[in-house]
Amino acid sequence: MFVKICGVRTATDVAAVVESGADAVGFVLTESPRQVTAEQARELAAELPPDVLSVGVCRGVPVDWVRTTVMAAGLHAIQLHGDYSPADFAACADLPVRLIRGVAGHSTADHYCGSHGEEILLLDAPAPGSGKPWDWTNLAAEPPLGQWMLAGGLHPGNVAEAISMIRPWGVDVSSGVETSRGVKDPALIVDFVRAAREASR
Repeated sequence: MFVKICGVRTATDVAAVVESGADAVGFVLTESPRQVTAEQARELAAELPPDVLSVGVCRGVPVDWVRTTVMAAGLHAIQLHGDYSPADFAACADLPVRLIRGVAGHSTADHYCGSHGEEILLLDAPAPGSGKPWDWTNLAAEPPLGQWMLAGGLHPGNVAEAISMIRPWGVDVSSGVETSRGVKDPALIVDFVRAAREASR
């Protein structure tokens, strides 16, 4: 089970992610309560072990800006979240990074992983990062193909149920491991990863 902790902003957050054994960290580079600069993301990513994927999360900005900012931050992956076209992903294909496509899971968007040239598909709530759950139960009957992650409203108390029902390739969490908006709780990060891994066994 691939586990990503998104919206990481501090060295304490990074230490908790490392302790938890999570596979990936998301640094939000665009407008958000969890936003960090490219320089901050670079400094935080430097504290990660080589096997932890560092992801630059971008929403609502031009792809040229994404290219420049993610490369300045020295991250391993780009997550284009929202209304990005196959051409936008193609515009990033020459970069030495992995590509992740984030879309609202309840939408009529193409939910086939790789349809836009991405390596990983992420299905999220209509309001990303809000912590508000969405009805992902319909995915049990017809889950997406390929490497896809479930996000939106997950937390340590429900991630095991979601994994058991939906069987995603991975899970992503942000607000579900916070004590207040944008403030991560190290204990909740550890609990989330543990619950996800135990459920996947």
